[in-house]
Amino acid sequence: MKITNYETILTTLVDGVMTITMNRPERLNAWTYKMGAEMQHAIEAGNASEEVDVFIITGAGRGFCAGADIKDLFQEQAKSDTSTGNEAPRDWVGLVRNAKPIIAAVNGAAVGVGLTQILPCDFIMAAPEAKFSARFVKMGVVPELASSYYLVARAGFGLANRMMLTGETIDAVEAQRIGLVDELAESQESLLPKATELAKRIGENPSRTLGRVKELVTQNMAESDIKLVQKRELTALAECYKSPEHHEAINAFIEKRPPSFKGLGS
Repeated sequence: MKITNYETILTTLVDGVMTITMNRPERLNAWTYKMGAEMQHAIEAGNASEEVDVFIITGAGRGFCAGADIKDLFQEQAKSDTSTGNEAPRDWVGLVRNAKPIIAAVNGAAVGVGLTQILPCDFIMAAPEAKFSARFVKMGVVPELASSYYLVARAGFGLANRMMLTGETIDAVEAQRIGLVDELAESQESLLPKATELAKRIGENPSRTLGRVKELVTQNMAESDIKLVQKRELTALAECYKSPEHHEAINAFIEKRPPSFKGLGS
């Protein structure tokens, strides 16, 4: 696929893994409308490319994303610029949940939107230096990007409330303890290699089936009707049983060889 030159992010594609790096290190990768639009474009381009299996989102320098760039955002709003580059993403949560698998590799401070943008990701990995804060209340505003749902889903009712009502900052160890972080890397240096290793393991699986799994998780994680949960699963299973990916997995097992799923998805 063609790699676009962006202004606020970097993208690399190696062995099916597209790494999207927020690249404003002098501002701890503070979020702007331009950054949001560019990240959205990169994910949409990766979704459309057969070369991309999995995404990793990370930050350049010592920060992951220190929240919204208040000065720049207020300036943009004052200008009322509606050009494409300055628009907020249309539906970030919908984009993430409908995208190929996404791993967040949090290398430093993830504050405000820096935190909420990764909550719907499929897996969150962090370096020991990472810090997390849903400090919206400190700015007199409320959480966004469905974080009042996803933070509760990850950390539980009480601890999510504590983070949102105090605006406190927690370190990576505490974040893993409460379930906000799924895995803690041994060091800053090992974070991306560890995330890349996991991404490749995910990417070895059939892309169409990965998409179906994500769709089921998105639909069912808050579903109270268990019969409906099972109905959705059975419908997806019926489709999978007829798929070339399933037939390839069976043939590979019988022939005692690794399956080859590349080119079977659509």
